[in-house]
Amino acid sequence: MYELLKKDGKAKRGRFHTVHGAIETPVFMNVGTAAAIKGAVSTDDLREIRTQVELSNTYHLHVRPGDEVVKKLGGLHPFMNWDRPILTDSGGFQVFSLASLRKIKEEGVHFQSHIDGHKIFMGPEESMRIQSNLASTIAMAFDECLPSVAEKKYISASVERTTRWLKRCKAEMQRLNSLPDTINPHQMLFGINQGGIYEDIRIAHAQQITELELDGYAVGGLAVGESHEDMYRILDAVVPHLPENKPTYLMGVGTPANILEAVDRGVDFFDCVYPTRNGRHGHVYTNHGKLNLFNAKYELDDRPIEDGCGCPACRSYSRAYIRHLLKAKEMLGMRLCVLHNLYFYNTMMEEIRDAIDAGEYQAYKRKKLEGMLQG
Repeated sequence: MYELLKKDGKAKRGRFHTVHGAIETPVFMNVGTAAAIKGAVSTDDLREIRTQVELSNTYHLHVRPGDEVVKKLGGLHPFMNWDRPILTDSGGFQVFSLASLRKIKEEGVHFQSHIDGHKIFMGPEESMRIQSNLASTIAMAFDECLPSVAEKKYISASVERTTRWLKRCKAEMQRLNSLPDTINPHQMLFGINQGGIYEDIRIAHAQQITELELDGYAVGGLAVGESHEDMYRILDAVVPHLPENKPTYLMGVGTPANILEAVDRGVDFFDCVYPTRNGRHGHVYTNHGKLNLFNAKYELDDRPIEDGCGCPACRSYSRAYIRHLLKAKEMLGMRLCVLHNLYFYNTMMEEIRDAIDAGEYQAYKRKKLEGMLQG
């Protein structure tokens, strides 16, 4: 159940109640594709940096170790020692990212495994069964994530199929949640709005899927090649047509600036690989812009990544030391940068929630964006 606590303009401050605890929104979900955050970050670390939701990937866990294995071990929560909410994406993004390895048909998608080439079939029912075996808190509906450059005629036909798939997802999840051996019979389902950069298709699809009374709604197929301006234009158009009394999730987005702008348009949930991926390459976020710790100017810099930051890296180590670790290819360097970046994102979301609570979101957003442009 989603509780709308406060609005500041279009920005929403909410609380989403789940079987694994309440999620304070807006929230950034920390991405652990294969049930682990890349960069040697443990679930104890996630608790320390105040992570609310961990996100794992249905397709990758189906391929390895296998969702049946995870089910035999009690589901993702005990498997990875995480007692807070988990969202699993549906495998739909792999329909986009593994384009050379798949064929899309009405019944679903035929893949070749990116690991060993063996054949995989995934449709709405298969995706729901895999996610039920994983026993995540929130399951995402199976859809086709479209490239932003696709032709309108193709997008229209694809969106119609995604709607048919969504109805199949809902029916299968209801069936699975009623079975006696289902680990999480309270698993929730979020539908996904698609439509490329076409406002008319997006709005019509939002209205159709809203009628299905799902637990939440995502906007998918953005941040896949279109401009930031197009992304914001689509959000301006589509979010008002999604139910205000349910969470709105912008999938795979994004930079701190993207998040600040999307919150301003009524978005509640976010996820992105940027903080972990950038951290593994020595790029760290601060309130004064992004730093590349490989730069020679940090060789003798004894300051933390950011003065006043409470993350494990900044509490104990200097830029110079972390730079040395990165140059020496020591895993600790990557780990510290990833921890700092996730802490930065999680802390920014807390600040966003506080600003909306105080009715001061516009001032906070302006100040945060101006600070980050200094880098």
